[in-house]
Amino acid sequence: MAIQVGKATAAAQGPGQEEPPDTGATVAGDRHKLTAVQGLAALSLDAMASVAYGPESIVLVLAAAGAYGLGFTLPVTLAIAALLAVLVASYRQVIAAFPDGGGSYAVAKRHLGRRTSLVAAASLILDYVLNVAVSVTAGVAALTSAFPGLHGQRVWICLAVLVLVTGVNLRGVVDSAKAFLVPTALFVGSILAMITVGLFRDGPVSTASAAGHASALGEGATTVGALLLLKAFAAGCSALTGVEAVANAVPSFRAPAARRAQRTEVALGALLGVMLISLSILIGRFHLQPVEGVTVLAQLADASFGHNAAFYVVQFATMVLLALAANTSFGGLPVLMSLLARDNHMPHFFALKADRQVHRHGVVWLALVSAVLLVFSGGDTNTLVPLFAIGVFVGFTICQVGMVLHWYGERPKGWQTKAALNGFGALLTGVSAMVVTATKFTEGAWLIVLALPLIVLGFEKVHRAYAEIGERLELGRVPQPPHRAHSLVVVPVSGLSRLTCQALTAARSLGDEVLAVTVTHRTEEDRQSADALRRDWELWNPGVELIELASEKRALGRPISAYVRKLARTHPDAQVTVLIPETEPAHLWQRILQNQRGSVVAHAVRRDTDAAICRLRFRLDAPQTEGTVPDAPFTES
Repeated sequence: MAIQVGKATAAAQGPGQEEPPDTGATVAGDRHKLTAVQGLAALSLDAMASVAYGPESIVLVLAAAGAYGLGFTLPVTLAIAALLAVLVASYRQVIAAFPDGGGSYAVAKRHLGRRTSLVAAASLILDYVLNVAVSVTAGVAALTSAFPGLHGQRVWICLAVLVLVTGVNLRGVVDSAKAFLVPTALFVGSILAMITVGLFRDGPVSTASAAGHASALGEGATTVGALLLLKAFAAGCSALTGVEAVANAVPSFRAPAARRAQRTEVALGALLGVMLISLSILIGRFHLQPVEGVTVLAQLADASFGHNAAFYVVQFATMVLLALAANTSFGGLPVLMSLLARDNHMPHFFALKADRQVHRHGVVWLALVSAVLLVFSGGDTNTLVPLFAIGVFVGFTICQVGMVLHWYGERPKGWQTKAALNGFGALLTGVSAMVVTATKFTEGAWLIVLALPLIVLGFEKVHRAYAEIGERLELGRVPQPPHRAHSLVVVPVSGLSRLTCQALTAARSLGDEVLAVTVTHRTEEDRQSADALRRDWELWNPGVELIELASEKRALGRPISAYVRKLARTHPDAQVTVLIPETEPAHLWQRILQNQRGSVVAHAVRRDTDAAICRLRFRLDAPQTEGTVPDAPFTES
């Protein structure tokens, strides 16, 4: 038997309440955290997978200027790689300065104010959620391209992949890293092998994959304008999504967490930069043109390896990694949500951790919202891509501006160079954000422009709600000394049983005065039951008064809550407690046999009164003790 006590009007977890000490900091809990290599597998899938569509995005924009425009693929990629270097250097400093994670949110909160930090957080949340949907749909699109018969079932396949990734992440961040280590290694190894082989080719080995497909190349252009280059740069910057994930999830790493996270960030930047630049060199060397229905990466694999088994290995590795790239969001977003919860901008349950150091509520919430997006889009990547990457550029820009102010305030040695680097990065990412928003506005980007302020308003509303609760609870103040009040305990009963005896015993232990109440109705059958209970009660004579509460509409909860309100009025200085006895069945399935009367009473008392509620659990598998009333037929109050 167990008693669960809760104040009816108290918040489940008040503002500012700290969670239990983080056992993950101990040696035993450290095994549930990431090493640098595991962090690369768990948090870099988004960035790694972007090499599958980043170079292609550049080529598709430049193709409007014909073959002459494609000649600018490498210069644009070099500019993106330069921005990547700036971002990696910046986020490496962010990791050192903000080891509790949060990335651009943490930077903005300290240097740019609370409102700007909420904009950064909202942009990151949008980016992470969209990353899950885009990654899953892109991976499934690769699968349905290889097996067209599955195209009609793509939504169900997307949901199945999402369930798989969610299930792995619910087991903990280390388990997810281990599960995705092999796919990540296979993808990176196959791309590097393709690059190495391709650099030694004088021309493409095969063009079978592009044969018979219409070219997307423009005709007759001999000049490339600045606007086209900006659009190509902005489109290619989609390859930079995921760079911030490591800085957002620093607490997920083993000690020393900041140092391991910095190594992971540098390794991610180096791998991503090498792959992007090398792929662009191969595009120019093989004079590839974008064609409908075949990805640029597939053409590169065909040109480097030939249309053989190696070609299909690259395609398979790309498909798997794209589908699993959603794991980056599952690694970064729950940590960000936990920080927002600790700052009272999101419900506090997002800050709670499970025994495997996973923010389970954040993982489940992310999965549910992503599932809605997948169903809404019909599993179509093109429906979601226009919404993607805007949020991350906003976060990049805010983070860079915040770091400029950080260097100006701290002024360490060489701070001018570092501030100039961050300022240049803020300029580049800011321009990219504006270009992407402008060019994709009518294709769905307006939703992101609308969603950002709505999410920020949601943060503010939650924060005000917690502030009001904190004011009512007088958090942060020294309370008055506690005093003992006269205690009245009300026990709802419906019949005599061992459960009734245990309830009255517990009530007499808790209170100065115990009142048993039973709800009666006017029908003949109910009146007979009430008279029988009254006679049995007088014969039993437990020393507790039995009070009958008449109910006109056969209600159970309202008459009891009305009686409790009456007690509160007549005994203003007394503490009124309602003790609800309930049975705890021996088997889970037996719960469907219960009539749920206890829940009905608890809900009515919590809704209508300020009384404390005790729910006494009587375990049916507990050993019987001597001196109790013999068991009666199963009856729950």
